[in-house]
Amino acid sequence: MCPGELALYWWVVYAWVGVAAVTFLALLFITAPYGRHMRKGWGPTLHRTAGWVLMEIPAVIVPVVFFLLSERTGSAVALAFLGIWLLHYVNRSLIYPFRLTGGNIEMPLSIAAMGFFFNLVNGWLQGRYLFFIGPVLDASWLVDPRFVAGTALFIAGFVLNQHSDHVLRNLRKPGETGYKIPYGGGYRFVSCPNYLGELIEWAGFALLTWSPSGLIFLLWTAANLVPRARTHHRWYVEKFPDYPRERKAIVPFLY
Repeated sequence: MCPGELALYWWVVYAWVGVAAVTFLALLFITAPYGRHMRKGWGPTLHRTAGWVLMEIPAVIVPVVFFLLSERTGSAVALAFLGIWLLHYVNRSLIYPFRLTGGNIEMPLSIAAMGFFFNLVNGWLQGRYLFFIGPVLDASWLVDPRFVAGTALFIAGFVLNQHSDHVLRNLRKPGETGYKIPYGGGYRFVSCPNYLGELIEWAGFALLTWSPSGLIFLLWTAANLVPRARTHHRWYVEKFPDYPRERKAIVPFLY
């Protein structure tokens, strides 16, 4: 890799951190209009299943392409990094959208387009660093405490995320619409355990890869999900008079 390309990568990294900070501040005041917060005024819409696939599919394609183009296709560590990444994103792009319940719900095309762009850039940052720029790691990394602890964190977060989504999917009986209060699992402590699960996942990924790209993604995840969890929590409290007051938004006992 030429010095100019390496410099470009780091300039994108710095700019992306800045955009994450701006996004966090913006989302404290503007609620992204999808899901329960869907509203008019954001342009053309598409079915939310198509929107989710469109948003998330670059996160599958881009890292896979970088892996296949790299000289690390025979590396057990690189394959482990890719496999762990795909565990989340194959589900998020090709399984989760088709399991959504609640009827024929739309999503603004503008939101799907912004998600597509984010995952395009994030996929580039991850794939470029893990399979080209980052150090070549031998198989001993797979027993390094950082990899072991990070993988355990990732799996714990993934399980929490999946279980929380399962609870939400099963709140309504067939034919029912509207929203209900979720109970059980992570919902005993926070309003958005699915978001907490994602934060734990990407904290684990940053640790197991020991990479700046992983850390940046964790920062972005927090910048996006913490404000949205706050909005979700306020929505629950306002909508349901009997909502459990001891629940926090996303961090048990704290926030």
